[in-house]
Amino acid sequence: MIDFYGLTSPNVQKIFIMLEECGLPYTFKPVDVWASAQHSSEFAKLNPNKKIPVIVDHEGPGGKPYTVFESGAILMYLADKTGKFMPKDMAKKYDVIQWLMVQVTGVGPSFGNFTHFNMFAPKPGNEYSFSRYKTEVLRLYELIEQRLGQTKYLGGNEYSIADMATFPWTRQHTAHGAKIDQMPNFKRWFEELSARAAVKAMIAKQADIKSSRESATDDNKDRFFGRGKYARA
Repeated sequence: MIDFYGLTSPNVQKIFIMLEECGLPYTFKPVDVWASAQHSSEFAKLNPNKKIPVIVDHEGPGGKPYTVFESGAILMYLADKTGKFMPKDMAKKYDVIQWLMVQVTGVGPSFGNFTHFNMFAPKPGNEYSFSRYKTEVLRLYELIEQRLGQTKYLGGNEYSIADMATFPWTRQHTAHGAKIDQMPNFKRWFEELSARAAVKAMIAKQADIKSSRESATDDNKDRFFGRGKYARA
């Protein structure tokens, strides 16, 4: 059994997809980041970085419980554990890992920062930040479109953890300003993944998760975003 700590972010969604794809038994444990639950001493023992998602595999290496944090590492761990969605051939394996890293180091941070400056930052004075991240978001969509014109999936000809990692971040492509009808390769990929049973299960389970985002206190919001008295600069 796996304990899965998270909420509703794209980084959490990707782990839902992998667990569902692999058919692994898991218990979901909500961590309401809008109520600063990630800062509890109990959660910090699981992840000193105080971020979601986290898993605790009670049947880890050697049959002992093992904790994994960072979404990319969790996907790789589950791929190793199950032998699924990661090629055995070394070259093909690193094709997948490279495109997983594009998501972890590029798509996630850029899409996340665009969302922050679009939804949560004061508009006056942040025009440069908004423009910078929107430009990078659209460049990354162009990269994904180009890649999917060369291969069926991001990591190659087989569906993999690179696709699972990237798909949740693209679910808001309209809000990002990406024109899906002008990206036929991305559209084909996005529609195919949307139809997968594991993705549908993830979306259904996400719909049932409750958070305190709409009622979060100003202090909790400041702590979440690292601003106000929590700012370090």
